[in-house]
Amino acid sequence: MDADEPLSRPVDKRENFIKRCQGVGGDTLSVVDARVFINGKAAEDPPQGQIDYTLKSNGNINPDVIDDLHISMYGGVYPTMTPDAYKTLKGFSNVTSITPNIRRKGDFDQVYPTNPNHPAVADDLLRLDGKVHDFKWNVDNYGPIIIPKKGWTVKLDSLTYPIYARCISVYEGNKLQVTGKDILINGVKTDSYTFKMNYYWMMGDNRHNSDDSRYWGFVPEDHIVGKALFIWMSMDDEASFFGKIRWSRLFNIIR
Repeated sequence: MDADEPLSRPVDKRENFIKRCQGVGGDTLSVVDARVFINGKAAEDPPQGQIDYTLKSNGNINPDVIDDLHISMYGGVYPTMTPDAYKTLKGFSNVTSITPNIRRKGDFDQVYPTNPNHPAVADDLLRLDGKVHDFKWNVDNYGPIIIPKKGWTVKLDSLTYPIYARCISVYEGNKLQVTGKDILINGVKTDSYTFKMNYYWMMGDNRHNSDDSRYWGFVPEDHIVGKALFIWMSMDDEASFFGKIRWSRLFNIIR
């Protein structure tokens, strides 16, 4: 999958990201307490999906246990692990509590489409009548959001316009302007738009440490470059020089 910055870059200057497709054009996607729902039904969790936890213990956890369970300590504070590792670790006698760090519904987070770091927000492109809708979404409680499908016509208003403005302007090459409450596409006032491409919603299996659609929105079909089949290399940035390569993960099939 090609990933571009908020403003378009040439194809040969894009970066390749490997993310899991969670929804396709026409799907309604939401995230509720870190669980993905597609068209109102809970999606299957990734086999090696991870989130971070708050861990309290009587004494330190044996480093060998951390390595054996493939637990990562991002920032040196919150252990990030799979559900199986969590079940194992919470059974240790010196672990007094271990709770998932799930953001509550309505908690602030800098996610798409109202991420203040997004140039469209800074340039007021997403503002209708001088305001940007506050979706109050975060990485663990997000949406619902409809993924654009080729031929689908969306009504544009203060709620939908910020969600789809990027697709309309950046990916589908239209000149988008806002004058007060009016939306102009290629100089013509409008209150709807029909999409030319199919789009996808991509998320990382490490749900709390991933740049994905929750931060940069929909991925158009012309950005999909292939399917990952196996792990060619896996590195642990926090390990010592000789322990950086995760040998047990090399050449594992991606499911």
